[in-house]
Amino acid sequence: MSPPTSDSGNLRHHTLEETNGFHNGNAESSKTEVNSAAPPIPSSFRDAFIAVLRRLFEESYFLQLKETLRYGLFLGTFAGTFVSMDEFIGAFGGHRRTARCRALFAGAVAGQSMLLTGLEAQHTSLAIYILTRVAVLASRCGIKSKRFGRICKPLTWKHKDIFLMCLSSSQILSAYILHQDSLPASYKSFLNKHGGKDAVILQGVKDIASGKAFTNLHAIEKYYKTVGVDVKLDPNMQVPCSIVHGNQSCGGHVISFLGQAYKRALPVYFPVYLIPALIVHRKGLLQRPFTILTKVLIGTARSSLFLSVYCTSAWMWTCFLFRIFKRCNIPMVAMGTFPPGLGLAIEKKSRRIEISLYFLARAIESFFTCIADAGYLPPSRRIKRADVVVFSLSTASSPGPSSCSSSQWSSWPYRITISYASIDNTCKPRASVGSQTSADTS
Repeated sequence: MSPPTSDSGNLRHHTLEETNGFHNGNAESSKTEVNSAAPPIPSSFRDAFIAVLRRLFEESYFLQLKETLRYGLFLGTFAGTFVSMDEFIGAFGGHRRTARCRALFAGAVAGQSMLLTGLEAQHTSLAIYILTRVAVLASRCGIKSKRFGRICKPLTWKHKDIFLMCLSSSQILSAYILHQDSLPASYKSFLNKHGGKDAVILQGVKDIASGKAFTNLHAIEKYYKTVGVDVKLDPNMQVPCSIVHGNQSCGGHVISFLGQAYKRALPVYFPVYLIPALIVHRKGLLQRPFTILTKVLIGTARSSLFLSVYCTSAWMWTCFLFRIFKRCNIPMVAMGTFPPGLGLAIEKKSRRIEISLYFLARAIESFFTCIADAGYLPPSRRIKRADVVVFSLSTASSPGPSSCSSSQWSSWPYRITISYASIDNTCKPRASVGSQTSADTS
């Protein structure tokens, strides 16, 4: 346990946390806006200047800027409030005596800072992500415990991150096909782009999986004609393979789709690896440019392969199961979208748990949205700002000083929030720039 610090030291600590929170929150949030605001490279400097001015004065840019400032204010306030409450309780109640309860009160109070992002803005995925990270840390503490060590033993499984990814994929990809409204708009746009299928195709698969009569077979045939494929669809079909890939065989579709998916993934991940390398290793680029740029290219190639294999295998496994069982229904879709999570094994080990927990948070949000839309969740039990409640409870359950150092403990939820933002920016439409630690590029 670290001894209580002086008042001046506490003040510097609080100010530093608030400043870092606001700065990093703006940095993570603004990467999306910077990438989307950048116009195509013109032929002259004058054209570039005019293009930038036009983009800056668009109403959408001001909305994005306002969102960035709100997110930075939220993170700065959250970090400062959490640390201030922690030090305040420790100073008046004794650091040793209040060691077990400081995080509870500090997290509950600091969690309300999420309201600064806007009274109508919902951050359910972020709140659930924090909750999953708390659960992961609690399980690690439980493994070391004599009382709960045996119960938590299965959590030491080496490939638990891949298993979580498979579970999450089953919900997310099923929702992508059957109930897209359960997914956030930005994430839905990301899946629609990398899923590689037009909305009319998804509607056709949804109709046959739900056991409903086809409503848009003519629209599907018309769509295929626009891409140069003449398809005649059978209204009495049992499996939707001809809807998914037209006249192609299942195997031929997998090969062609993989190449197309890889081309779509490269522009997503190249900035994710290049920009942190330019910022974190700007001095190293002058001394060993070949080494750093090689690692950037390898990281880009690996992550792009993960995303392309993930999307391709979703269609491959669903077609495979449809062909074997000669039917298409909702359980078949759920089963076929479970194995694509195995593609996470392609990613770097240090990134797997972050990605799997991010997907898990999205899956949990989608699952409960589906339950609510189906009428299984009474309206009286729906909380208007459930994200604030879950976020406050999660930060209140954050680790105590017995599990890590005082400085790590006080900023733990804030650092996890930054980690979430870095992954989330990768999944936003038109903006593929995420953030990465130096460890991922070095």
